[in-house]
Amino acid sequence: MGNNDITAVELNLDGLVGPTHHYGGLGVGNLASQRHRHEVSNPRAAALEGIAKMRVLVDLGIAQAVLPPQERPLVPALRNLGFTGDDTAVVTAAAREAPDFLSAAASTSSMWAANAATVSPAADTADGRLHLTPANLISQWHRSLETPQTAAVLRQLFAAPDHFVHHAPLPAALSFADEGAANHIRLAPTHAAAGIELFVYGWDTAPRAGSQLPARQSLTASQTVARLHGLSADRVVFLRQSDAAIDAGVFHNDVIAVGNENLLLVHEQAYADTAAALAAVRQCYQATCGGELTVIEVAEQEIPLDVAVATYLFNSQLVTLPAGGMALICPAECREQPAVSGWLDHLLAGDSPVTAIHAVNVRQSMHNGGGPACLRLRVVLSLPALAAMHQGVLMTPAKLDQLEAWVQQHYRDRLALADLADPSLRTESRQALDELTALLDLGCCYSFQQ
Repeated sequence: MGNNDITAVELNLDGLVGPTHHYGGLGVGNLASQRHRHEVSNPRAAALEGIAKMRVLVDLGIAQAVLPPQERPLVPALRNLGFTGDDTAVVTAAAREAPDFLSAAASTSSMWAANAATVSPAADTADGRLHLTPANLISQWHRSLETPQTAAVLRQLFAAPDHFVHHAPLPAALSFADEGAANHIRLAPTHAAAGIELFVYGWDTAPRAGSQLPARQSLTASQTVARLHGLSADRVVFLRQSDAAIDAGVFHNDVIAVGNENLLLVHEQAYADTAAALAAVRQCYQATCGGELTVIEVAEQEIPLDVAVATYLFNSQLVTLPAGGMALICPAECREQPAVSGWLDHLLAGDSPVTAIHAVNVRQSMHNGGGPACLRLRVVLSLPALAAMHQGVLMTPAKLDQLEAWVQQHYRDRLALADLADPSLRTESRQALDELTALLDLGCCYSFQQ
């Protein structure tokens, strides 16, 4: 079932792919990232694919906004590693002596806005305001570089203190390792109603030892964010990832589970004890929200864990349609895999709330290990809060047309690792970002504009 309560909406805040999009293979534990390491990328196609996905949401009547790319390569980060001289000298030396460092400093990983922050809607918090905590992303150096700019931009987009509360990122220490909304799910009868929040973590007292791939989220981080956001303890559930899932490439929970309002789709191997985990979720939902929580658990026999990861089925966006029902925005790869495609047909034909499925092509992002849900930060907010946020980043068909023209003008259609040292790439990127800030009415938000 859908909902006709329009006092609150889900805003999808998508990260725009940056001009230096490349396949650095930097994501430890991200199998797709490793598989496509050092292949030639197409930044133009990547950005246009992301915009086309946003257009699907806009056409469905879903609120859509964009998070601008960060400046890359981030030359100050390379200076901090001992490379000296002007910008060109720094980049040239890094390319020669430590190309992986240059790749990290040029990463456009901020495009995966699901890692930008954790967001708790006003209906859930003690003070009745929307709370945001930017993720510190300390498990990966290239991702940790995003945090200061992400925090600054979120403060600019959601500036009204009557509606929004901004917390500092958690301390940059291993025990506070925080990966943002990629390990967070909110469930509620409607977007406007009070709900429950699920926080998923990979380790509690110490990182996993002797395992194949690392966990990225700590229990302490999840507990701290819940506390900062003023969430009542009886409305929060902490779930531990299963080792099998992490070792299969489930580096974030959004690779193995997705939820929206009163529906949760999850693989049976998602959690350390999935049966107990789902029982706790159902109990918490019933106590807090009443009504029925629909949980659709996908068995290993239906879709093996490795197939779920390869297709990114659970990294789909699950959104409520204005006219009722829900739509699943899934990767095109899901329709190319027979078992997954058949499961989607069964889901659509059954009595679940899902009434529409849209397969989208985001292959450039998928090759780096990010599907449709990775590309967006979900922000549930009231209509007054929506009106109070920065309006320049809200998307319309005309604004999407402008973004497409901007990409066509400024982005390359081919980028190899060696191209990151090209001084003209930095010039092109800065010009593109300078024009983008005008297009989105953001003013001067990059250091080179100061």
